[in-house]
Amino acid sequence: MFESVPKYTIVIPVYNSSSIIGKVVEHTVKFFEQHSWNYEIILINDGSRDQSWSVISEQASRYPYITAINLMRNYGQHTAVYCGFKYSSGDYVITIDDDFQNPPEEIIHLIEKMQTGHDVVFGRFKQKKHSIIRRIGSHVIRFINNNIFNCPPEIIPTNFRLIHRDVVNRILQYRTAYPYITGLVLMFSHNPANAWVEHREREEGKSNYSLIKILSLVSRILFNYSVWPLRVVSTAGFFVSFAGFFGGAILIVNKLFNKAIVEGWTGLMVMLAFLNGVTILMLGMLGEYTVRILQQISVNEIYHVKDIIRYGD
Repeated sequence: MFESVPKYTIVIPVYNSSSIIGKVVEHTVKFFEQHSWNYEIILINDGSRDQSWSVISEQASRYPYITAINLMRNYGQHTAVYCGFKYSSGDYVITIDDDFQNPPEEIIHLIEKMQTGHDVVFGRFKQKKHSIIRRIGSHVIRFINNNIFNCPPEIIPTNFRLIHRDVVNRILQYRTAYPYITGLVLMFSHNPANAWVEHREREEGKSNYSLIKILSLVSRILFNYSVWPLRVVSTAGFFVSFAGFFGGAILIVNKLFNKAIVEGWTGLMVMLAFLNGVTILMLGMLGEYTVRILQQISVNEIYHVKDIIRYGD
């Protein structure tokens, strides 16, 4: 059981947000100070190319409740959050984006919902302010979450979430070279819930979620948490093989009984090229799984920390 006054850890992955991250931290601090709650803020610079590290390291050197972590390179948002989990010490962990679209004041709704007995609470946006590409990507990711991680259909996962310490500990014990935080949260929670929250327009800059990053995330989920690609290709290979055997049988029967001469060298070459293409695709798929399995086994650290700044350092 936790003490009567729990501690909250706020994990914020930071990427190219030097112009807005200071405001996010300021409002987060103000929220927790107003409620006189015990808290810490962990800021993870995920290989930013702007002055984000300078901004968050300066804040960490001035305030005792802030820790700034500088990763060696850009590992991706989910790996950065995973790093924040490792350095967290709170009874509850809150994840929030660095773009100020999730107002820190809305954390109160997550906490109130958590107090009704849930171990994970996702913020559900009353009206999304994301770009069209990100909204399409969100629908694709939601479909995957529902089918791979058995997300209850009434639950809408988002990056704005409050997680019980027990769930965080289970996630950290899970060995993976490609963490997908939403999926891991769904895997290791037993009573998730949603809480209605506001979602603001992006004040500055543009979203880092491009089509390429969304496809990369889909690939990470499919190849590391499911066998869907293998089953799809195997099924396609089965039907192609069946069609090939059936077509071959027809040709043999036609040759034996009708003494027909099989012509069509071009068609034969096209079919061989197609069948070989399917075979190469299947081998490539198996190779992808093999490489990722080897990485899971051999990689000890999925990220490397360059600097850590704390108050008094």
